[in-house]
Parts: sequence; C-alpha cells; structure tokens
Amino acid sequence: MTDNSLRTVTVERTSTGHFTATNARGGTISFGTGAAGDTEFTPVELLLAALGGCTAVDVDIATGRHAEPTAFTVDVRGTKVDDDLGNRLTDLAVTFHVTFPDGEGAERARAILPRAVKTSHDRLCTVSRTVETGTPVTATVEQA
Repeated sequence: MTDNSLRTVTVERTSTGHFTATNARGGTISFGTGAAGDTEFTPVELLLAALGGCTAVDVDIATGRHAEPTAFTVDVRGTKVDDDLGNRLTDLAVTFHVTFPDGEGAERARAILPRAVKTSHDRLCTVSRTVETGTPVTATVEQA
C-alpha cells in the first residue's frame, strides 16, 4: 500500500442521532438518522450519493473534455430490505440524464457518454466496484 492509497474519514457524534464526518483534507458533511423533520442525509442516502457521485465524476471528466453539459443529473435508487441476510439495499440503479448543446465537441461528448458510464461502472468507480465485488468490513472497539 502506498501513502497515496489510504482513504480515511472520522465520524463524530454531535448530538443524539446526528454526526459529522471529516475527511483528511478537513472537509465535513453532517448526517443523521432521518428522523421526522430532519433534512440531513442518512448513511444509506450517503451511500447512494457516493455511488452516483463517483461515476458522475468519472463521466464528467471524460465528456467535459469535449463539451460543457447544459444539464447533468444522476438519479440513484435502491430498495432497502430486511431479510435473512440482514438490512441491505438491493436493485441498485444509477441513471444518467445528460444533455449537451449543439456543436462538434458536443457530438463527441454525446457519442462517448455511454462508454464513459460503462467504463466508470466496470472499472473506474471505486465505490461501485467495492459494492459489486464485495469487501469484508471489520468493526472493532478500541478502549480509550
């Protein structure tokens, strides 16, 4: 493992059911339980955002070399189930809605859009690759 390969976040409880994640660069995002009246993302919604966001970044880089999109939206959905395997999401789907203006660069961007989405999904997006290949997660308690 190189110094450049490790990724970390720290999650801190800010109040009952509310948390803030901080990355190594100092960025933060707040999330919570999704209780009535809360607008914060839940951890499940953050996972969906990570799935869509990871592929969106890849696709934006690939197509943005040719044309600036006039619209770029990614819808991500999954069905939460509780069965013999426990709580989890099934039927995960990432759907792109991207339009480009008229012009030669835009024609190229439109042409490579499907390949960019497929390449991100099949090879580049660390988040979807991790979900699809399945990676063990360890959970431990370190005494203070």
